[in-house]
Amino acid sequence: MQRRRLIRSIALLVLIAALDPVAAAQAPSEQIPEILVSRQLADTERLSAGDVVQLASRADGTDARRFRIAGIYEPTPNPMRLGSLPREVRMHLPDLLGLTRSPSTAAGAESISGINVALADAADADAFVRDVNARLPGVRAVRSDSAADAAGTFTVIERFHFAIAAVTIVAATVFLVALTIMLVDERRETVGVLRLIGLPVRRILTQILIEGLLVAGAGAAFGLVLALGSEGLINRFFQWRYDTALIFVAVTSRVAFMSVWIAVPLGASATVLASWAMLRRSGLRLVRR
Repeated sequence: MQRRRLIRSIALLVLIAALDPVAAAQAPSEQIPEILVSRQLADTERLSAGDVVQLASRADGTDARRFRIAGIYEPTPNPMRLGSLPREVRMHLPDLLGLTRSPSTAAGAESISGINVALADAADADAFVRDVNARLPGVRAVRSDSAADAAGTFTVIERFHFAIAAVTIVAATVFLVALTIMLVDERRETVGVLRLIGLPVRRILTQILIEGLLVAGAGAAFGLVLALGSEGLINRFFQWRYDTALIFVAVTSRVAFMSVWIAVPLGASATVLASWAMLRRSGLRLVRR
């Protein structure tokens, strides 16, 4: 008799909680764990902060668990995943283990393949790596920014870009010298008159060098302005195309300095080299038609 009364009391409490919308809304919210959802996933599924979703580790949706979206985050850009939308969810480790743990695996017996360790002082990274490798046999510690893998993807891409840049500079130099020879040949009468009035070859070469430096400097400045102006357009287009925050073009101070350092001396040298062959002729041969 007492057992029947207890069951009726529990059923009555459940019915009251179900009929009370305030109690029904507040009780689950205190127990539902919170997660973070990537911006791409939120845009695709039209999710927003505060929504309650169900996540499951199986494709059929069995054993799904409820989670509340605490916020939307922008995933860290990864060039290796370019072209694939990062539909990701971040959750607390106990919730992740509870969602993905196999029924045959006891709690606390899960295995991991790697962990990330953040040091208070980044300068101690090498010492920390040596200490871990010496103290823990079977565990391999490496720096996250290690470039030991010379055959890595980005190393190969960097060398490929360097080879393309070298070939481009050599081809551009040949074209620049040919174009400069044509321009200098058109001014042979002016140079011949300067030779006839007594100006030495060194003086004329100095004038040509200064002129070449000015023209090369103006060309380098125009190229930098064009690069800076198109940098934002290129990044916005490809970020829209691949739906990512990855930076595709970055004109840094180092890149700008290297460009000027290559362009200005190369342009001036091409001008002097093209003019030297002409200045070796006599003034009379230069001015005759």
